[in-house]
Amino acid sequence: MTDITPDSPSDARNKSEGAGKTAALYRMAMPGHLCPFGLKSKSLLERKGYKVDDNLLETRDQVDAFMQAHNVDTTPTTYIDGEMVGGYTDLKAHFGYRVLGEDDTTYRPVIAIFGCTSLMALAVILNLYQGFPIATWLMWFFAMSMVALAIQKLQDVESFVNGFLGYDLLARRYVPYGYAYPYAELYAGVGMMALIGSGSALIWLVAPVGIFIGTIGAVSVIKAVYIDKRELTCACVGGDSKVPLGFISLSENLIMLAMGFWMLGRYIAG
Repeated sequence: MTDITPDSPSDARNKSEGAGKTAALYRMAMPGHLCPFGLKSKSLLERKGYKVDDNLLETRDQVDAFMQAHNVDTTPTTYIDGEMVGGYTDLKAHFGYRVLGEDDTTYRPVIAIFGCTSLMALAVILNLYQGFPIATWLMWFFAMSMVALAIQKLQDVESFVNGFLGYDLLARRYVPYGYAYPYAELYAGVGMMALIGSGSALIWLVAPVGIFIGTIGAVSVIKAVYIDKRELTCACVGGDSKVPLGFISLSENLIMLAMGFWMLGRYIAG
């Protein structure tokens, strides 16, 4: 019969002490489930120069016995210098990495989207145009960003609408607008990508949509953030995001508004 008696807390502390940088890690590695946080903890410890005493909990009984003996609710658990550090999140905090709390916000999703779409627009310019026309690059960048943001919303429209209703003035008065918004943003973004530089009258079917949703969105953000002084998260990258509602959200709407007028202006002038 397999011995499922776990190391005692004192044994675990002893494993993490001694000459050099040594850590004792206890992580779940069952046939049907290999804990990703355990692997990430092991990798982080090794990157920090620790020799890891890697203890695998390979059955449900071993996991339950370990948690009971060490008075913890989850695994993995790490010991360093004779002290329990905790799980993967605790380990990150121990090494000075930022750990988002339940109410913390971050701009990382927006930075990721805009960073990728700017590079995609650059690739288009380098392949299809002579030189580097800044205005054309901006148009591709903005249109691609609209599409990328629409994709984020369309992954879970219900969740997006829940967040959107927190601040959008039109959606609060007419809820179906919230459901239509991601599709309207996608339509405007793809339409603008298709019509950049074409001079087609079809721009009249696309640009007004961007102008409309951009105007409503900008007014809604200004009222919620700068007039009512409310602290909200933005549904611009999906309903479960932790992006704060504010300048970035306002910029998204102003970009859609500007793109619409810009393309109409170029058509009229051309």
